Order: sequence, then C-alpha cells, then structure tokens
Amino acid sequence: MSDHDEPLVELELEAGRVTLLGTAHVSRASAEKVRELLARGHFDGVAVELCPSRYQALIDPDALSRIDLFQVVRQGKATLVAGQLALGAFQQRLAEQFDIEPGAEQRAAIDEARARGLDLLCIDRDIGITLKRTLANVPWWKRIGLFGALIASVLSRQQVSEQEIEALKEGDLLDATFAEFSEDRREIYQPLIAERDRYMAAKLLEALRERPGRRLLAVIGAGHLAGIQAALAEGIEDTTGVIAELERQPRGRSYWRLLPWAIVLLVLAGFAIGFSRSPELGWSLVWDWILINGSLSALGALLAGGHPATVATAFVAAPITSLNPTVGAGMVAAAAELYFRKPTVGDFARLRHDTAHWKGWWRNRVSRTLLVFLLSSLGSAIGTWLAGFRILDKLT
Repeated sequence: MSDHDEPLVELELEAGRVTLLGTAHVSRASAEKVRELLARGHFDGVAVELCPSRYQALIDPDALSRIDLFQVVRQGKATLVAGQLALGAFQQRLAEQFDIEPGAEQRAAIDEARARGLDLLCIDRDIGITLKRTLANVPWWKRIGLFGALIASVLSRQQVSEQEIEALKEGDLLDATFAEFSEDRREIYQPLIAERDRYMAAKLLEALRERPGRRLLAVIGAGHLAGIQAALAEGIEDTTGVIAELERQPRGRSYWRLLPWAIVLLVLAGFAIGFSRSPELGWSLVWDWILINGSLSALGALLAGGHPATVATAFVAAPITSLNPTVGAGMVAAAAELYFRKPTVGDFARLRHDTAHWKGWWRNRVSRTLLVFLLSSLGSAIGTWLAGFRILDKLT
C-alpha cells in the first residue's frame, strides 16, 4: 500500500512482521517519514540499507582521518576508494543543493533506533563486493563507460529540482548513476539491484528466524521495494547459503593474470633480438621503452597535480615497474606524493566535501594522491602498449 507519498508495504511472515519503507536517499520527506513511523509504530528493530563500512562512515565521519592512505595504495585499494568517493560526489552535491545530509533517512533511522533502544540491523551487501561483481558482469570493453559514469557524477554541474530528487524513489542511486552510461542496463541491473534485493531479503529473514515474532521496520531505497517484497513473500529457505553466495567475490580469469607477464617476456625478447642484431638497435629499443613509458606515466602524475619530485619519480619508476607486474608505477608515484605532500588532518576532514566538486580532487591532498595513483598507472599502461608496438615496428 502507499502511505501519503512514501511507498510503504507491511508483510506478515511466518517468523514475524516486516514493514518496508521506500525512501529517496536525498530527501527531507523520507527522513521525516522515518521519524513519524518510529514515533507512532510498534517496532522491535530497524533495518537500514547500509553495509557495516558505510554505516561506520555515516556515524563516524572522522573515521576517514584515521585511514592509512599508504596501505590503501599498497594493497591495491586506491581505485576502489576513488570510485566510492566519486559515487558519493553526486549524492553530496545534491545534498548541498537542498541543504540536507546525504543518507538523512538512514541517519534518522539510526538515531531513532538508538534513542528508543531498538535493535539496529545493517542489511545491505558490502559496497566493495557490489562494485566488483558489477564490473565482473560487464565486458571489459564496456567498463570504460562505467568509469565515465563516475567521472560524470563528479564533473556534472546540472541543477536538479526537488521534484526530480523525489523521483529517485522510482529507482536506486547506484543504478541511476550507472544506467545512463551503460549500453545495456541489464548488465548492471543484476548485481546492483536484483542481487542486493535478494541479499537484503535474506538478511531480514535471518534476523526474524533468530528471534521469531520480531517486528522490523526496513528503511530501503524505493527501487528495492518490489524486489525485496517479492523475495520475502516467496521465502528463502537457506538464508545462510544465499548470503554466502552473494558475498562471493568474482575471480578473474587466469589469462588476465598471465597477460602482464606475457608482455614482459615479449618486451625482454624484443630487447634480446635487438641487441643480437646490433648494439645500436638494442639501445634504441631500450631508450624507446624508457622515454615512452616514463613520459606518459609522468604526464599522468603531472595532470593529477603531483609534486615535481613525484612527476620525476613516475618517469623513473614506470619503465622499471612495467617489467615487474607485482609493483605498479602508480604505487611508487603515490608513495612519493605522500612523502613530499603528506595529507593533514584537515585534508581528511574535508575529503567528502572537497570531492563533491571536481576542483576539490586536485586541492585535497588525499584525493590528489589517489589521482596520482590512477593517472600515472594509466599513463604507464598506455606507455607499455605504445612502446611495445614501437619495439615491434623497429624489429620488423
């Protein structure tokens, strides 16, 4: 049924009762509706569309100031962190436009649950797993479109009306961000919407079966309402198995892991052939490799606004790291940027606000370090291919 303008569904299940409230993630009306329901309703617990990491970020914004940025880069998580910041940029910009906290309805649910002593459940899948499964579901040649969606969410300056914000109740924020840039929406619908519908339904049923008779209010994006309702009505016998299956991280194909090593072998073979023909040709190939690979990686670091020493480091590191796939040029360049421009506590405190606007990515030392990693890595990757073709051309 519909309660005023907020989609609301009540389900009597064998193990308890679930009330599903569909909300917009940037909506004052949605936040007010959450408070209204909890004030006049009789609930034992509140479920929110958050994973533990997003829940922690919401209740403890200062947690960003405690992250070890070097470990983020070293462990290969820089791209994921940058992607999450870019996804949040669009939502943050809308929130600033309408002077409302991002995820205000989730925050309202958390605050009300705490104040009333109600159980609080985080039922959404980890965003990192969702993004990885989304990328795995999209052919590699289309992933640039998804990357474009992230960039567009940062660069877009289009004003959005409050009526359009309320229209987000018809969809999901992640899906809406990506769908415009995806050639085939079906490729992203499954991991972004359908899988999470089933995952959250399984989490709700699991909670009810742990304590039968509970009355739960689930505060979810309205785009998930129909899917969760259908999954709950149908029932999920093995909730533990379903949750484990949907949390499984995709494994890359083995040949993609072998490709960098194959390129290294081909480049080294090219050097060997060149020197076997003449020392002049061999050294010419080596210098082509150094200049092309190093210059493009350095250009990436320069475009990211890196320190001059970082740019020089990228130039030196790229030709070497490209021959050792276990270490990337972006990792070395980002480490240099951290050494020469260590982020301050203020940089971490302003990170979410700064990354909502494209200029802030270059102004904030944290996001700029991530840009150095991404752009110098991209430059080195392009340089590897161009230098490789240059070597092949000289040998044929």
